[in-house]
Amino acid sequence: MGFHNLSFYVLDEDTIGHDDAIGKISLSKDFISSHSRGIDSWINLSPVDPNEEVQGEISVELQVVEESHKRVLCCHVIEARDLAPRDTSGTSDPFARVLWNGQVLETAIIKKTRFPRWDEMLEFVLEEGTSGETPLIVEVWDWDMVGKNDFLGRVEFSLDALQKVPVKGWYRLLPFTSTEGDAGGKLGALRLRVRLAEDRILPSRYYQPLIDLLVESVMCPSEEEDVTPLALLEEVCSLESRQDVATKLVKIFLGQGLVLPFLDYVNLREVSRTTDPNTLFRSNSLASKSMEQFMKVVGMPYLHEVLKAIINRIFEEKKYVELDPCKIEPSRTRRISFKSSLSEAQIRESSLEVLTGYLGDIVESIVSSTEKCPPIMRVAFKQLHKRVDDHFPEAENQDAKYIAISGFLFLRFFAPAILTPKLFNLRDQHADTQTSRTLLLLAKAVQSIGSLGLQLGHGKEQWMEPLHPFILSSIGQVKEFLDWLINVDCENGASEKKPWTLFHPSATIKEGYLNKRKAEGLHLVSRFTFKKRYFWLSNESLSYSKSPEWQVRTSIPVQQICAVERVDENAFQQSHMMQITTRENGGQLSTMYIQCKNVNELNQWLSAIRKVMVSNECLLPFCHPGAFRGSRWTCCLQTDRAVRGCSRTHSAVTLGDWSDPLDPDTEAQMVYRQLLLGRDKLREKYLEFSSTGATQEQSSGAQKDASARRMAATAQLLEVIQDLQKAHDDFEHHEEEAKAAADLVPHHP
Repeated sequence: MGFHNLSFYVLDEDTIGHDDAIGKISLSKDFISSHSRGIDSWINLSPVDPNEEVQGEISVELQVVEESHKRVLCCHVIEARDLAPRDTSGTSDPFARVLWNGQVLETAIIKKTRFPRWDEMLEFVLEEGTSGETPLIVEVWDWDMVGKNDFLGRVEFSLDALQKVPVKGWYRLLPFTSTEGDAGGKLGALRLRVRLAEDRILPSRYYQPLIDLLVESVMCPSEEEDVTPLALLEEVCSLESRQDVATKLVKIFLGQGLVLPFLDYVNLREVSRTTDPNTLFRSNSLASKSMEQFMKVVGMPYLHEVLKAIINRIFEEKKYVELDPCKIEPSRTRRISFKSSLSEAQIRESSLEVLTGYLGDIVESIVSSTEKCPPIMRVAFKQLHKRVDDHFPEAENQDAKYIAISGFLFLRFFAPAILTPKLFNLRDQHADTQTSRTLLLLAKAVQSIGSLGLQLGHGKEQWMEPLHPFILSSIGQVKEFLDWLINVDCENGASEKKPWTLFHPSATIKEGYLNKRKAEGLHLVSRFTFKKRYFWLSNESLSYSKSPEWQVRTSIPVQQICAVERVDENAFQQSHMMQITTRENGGQLSTMYIQCKNVNELNQWLSAIRKVMVSNECLLPFCHPGAFRGSRWTCCLQTDRAVRGCSRTHSAVTLGDWSDPLDPDTEAQMVYRQLLLGRDKLREKYLEFSSTGATQEQSSGAQKDASARRMAATAQLLEVIQDLQKAHDDFEHHEEEAKAAADLVPHHP
């Protein structure tokens, strides 16, 4: 919440040594906030100026005191934290420099730390008639034995203000004022899409009336399909926000144990309004988006089990395939034939063989996955199947009930995951150009299979025709698979009214090999103190053993985890490291250090562990980003092993993805915001317009009753919106009063 700038760096990767910076884009929080709809544009890169690459804070105490008929400006430079690393070791050698009226005083140099503690008093004598216009400047520098010292940040104070009120606290370090803008496009440009959304989340009791109204929509549906709060929400929901709203609604009803009635309600509304089965669920309606997000939230482990092995093989084999004559490049086939380049016909024949091989494995994995599919997904598909079959019972529409299900499962779930595996956490990196083309062709074929071949031969891509025989031969398997998929008991546990969690407590959320550091005290070279172990994470425990097949496991209860944080590179001269701090039953803290293979894996593990420990009561506010080695902490150089951590923890910082924990208050707040934006539209359409006398006189009795029901439902919803708005205003008023009171005393700006 307290960030000031968002920066993007473009680097030139070097195999040896540090990557070179090409340029950067830095956006201030105020600039992003000023664009309510977000930023979406090309922005030129600016040069990377070392004097602007500052971070961290400094703790100082400044005051003017009277001593023996003279005034003294006392500068107590206490400590700094989270300074930028300037040395190859991942640390700095910081010292503080205080400047005033042409005079300069410096503290001692603290070697190899980003968390120095000086605790030094530097004093300036104020002569008579000294102008208060001259500012006091505190700078932090990294000392270098060879070459120039590196700038780490500065902060300015007004002497006039200091003579009135002394200051004490933590202050953010700022860069030198930059006079250089972007390089006019000489360094290139990035296209960015950035939006900042900040909101106040009220206590749960304030959202309960809104959640009750939403639940009432699906549990006691009205005879008029457009008078429920959910129907009114869809009406005022913009196309851009519909996916976010659908995600929040799915999670709200999952938390209420009512996601199946909710999906059945929105699907029934969609089916009832559709006259042509060929257009069913083709729009970005609330029903379409809700089913799509439901599959991501509930079915992602199932998706991984079905596709991950095949996707990994496609990435590893890197085979060149192409069917489009306009894109075939014979020169790229020399890897296949060492004698000479293949002809166009040979390339198409080879590509067809490779693609049908991959497709065969994909289809086989899907159609044999009935028992792996979560029961709650199967029940949702069964309900959808019945609604479509009831609405389109004609013989010529017999495929509609299959296409409704396969349209979601194949076109909106399996095919997108094949096309961009990284977005579904199937891979850490995006595919290269060649592999990406293979995935695109496979995704197109899977879409055609999901459409039961209805569009074959009608599109512009006639070069896909060689795959048509395989696609047509798979349709029977897919129909049989869908029949088995919906052959599930609706009274099973999936339909019970109980809160639902993203994972069963003992289900594995994330697993894989990591390097764990051996017990402390071993005097070995750092790289020999790490051993490869296989880790499993569930909602209950973090476990590891020598291999996935190893029967003996060490297990750490999730409830004991207090923090999971990054580790500075200088702690063990190793990159991509994290630490997991636990509090044992006796109250003693212990830390385990783990190394990941790359930064993406590190972020994924940090996020996953933080999500399962989000409700722990023992979370630590501070930690040490270093390690206790050689009788002191490598980060702050403190010699007391039990001293409080020198850096804040980041328990709430996670990757925002499908596995985010259920948070009813946050989800309800987003729904409220959408309703607030559409409040005037609802009032004008259903209250002001419907209440005019002319409209009432021209309406029949049935129309009057329907209009009255709409007015009542709208009025009830608007009342809940008004109550929530009043609660927000009250909280904002209290915050302003508290801020005004705080302004009366010295404080951190």
